[in-house]
Amino acid sequence: MKASQRDFASVAQRAAGAARVFFFCGPDEAGASDAAAHIIALLAEPGECIELSGGELKRDPVKLGDEARSNSLFGGARHILVRAAGDEAHDAVEILLETEGEPCPVLIVATGASDKSRTAKLLEARPDALVAMFHPPELRQVASAVRDMAGAAGLQLGDDLAERIARAAGLDTRLARSELTKLALYLDASPESPRRADAAAYDAVGARTEEDGFAPLVNAVLGGETGRIPGELRRMRELGLNPVGLLLQFERRAAQLGGLAAKLGPRGDLGKLIESESAARRIFWKDKRDISVQLGRWRGKRVERLIARLAALHVDLLTNSQNAEMLLAHELTEIGRAAARSR
Repeated sequence: MKASQRDFASVAQRAAGAARVFFFCGPDEAGASDAAAHIIALLAEPGECIELSGGELKRDPVKLGDEARSNSLFGGARHILVRAAGDEAHDAVEILLETEGEPCPVLIVATGASDKSRTAKLLEARPDALVAMFHPPELRQVASAVRDMAGAAGLQLGDDLAERIARAAGLDTRLARSELTKLALYLDASPESPRRADAAAYDAVGARTEEDGFAPLVNAVLGGETGRIPGELRRMRELGLNPVGLLLQFERRAAQLGGLAAKLGPRGDLGKLIESESAARRIFWKDKRDISVQLGRWRGKRVERLIARLAALHVDLLTNSQNAEMLLAHELTEIGRAAARSR
């Protein structure tokens, strides 16, 4: 089975009952992760969650099949969640499919992969598998998702606040959900006792906006402004910005640059493209200058390598959380130097 974000909702229920292997891919890692969580919620017996990384499976491809056919610690149901970069899980999935027996559900979130990848090709024609690809959403789509999530949390939001939360989260629904959770706690809201949320309440929970949160470091690194990077990294530590949350913003921007580069082509007019994307509200007006600069540095194979590099770093941060801040600072410095060299 195959699906995109457009038709995923309509096939999710059927896929949760029929499929055993799920491959979520595309440049929207947040959308892929949300889809995996949605499928897990639809499983008749999700049971214990076993988390594996793509790096583990690349080193030991047999491990996925062994885990998928092992009993839970307490003898109950289980499912496996794999976070991989690109085709790291390909060999493990191939072995899993060739091994006899009924595996537990295996869900793979593959950052940097597409529905044309080798792993997707293994699965797309099978009735017991689902391949779903997700592209970065537009602001109005995430704002709509924010309103839906807010309603489920007992919050009533106006369109302006929903859009503000979506933008402050960098169009990442996971970060937006975190902000809504804080807001619901602050207002003592619940589905049984809904509360109206306004801008003052949102300000009160200390939500960081793009201006004083992620954006300055994202722009300094991807724009090759090496002189600003040490100060922004110091600010990151002082503000206590979450390394994985911060990296998600880099992945978002890299995916956005990749999509814009594809639209621009080798001889397109950069200025006209930026203006048309801004008019369509796919680029926030404050980001126009920074995106123009970054698109001049990250195109073609360079932006493809950037996306793959960030995906690999994401896995490293999840598997080495104690050193996540140091790993992130080192890699962002190297990316910033690479951007500077492309001027």
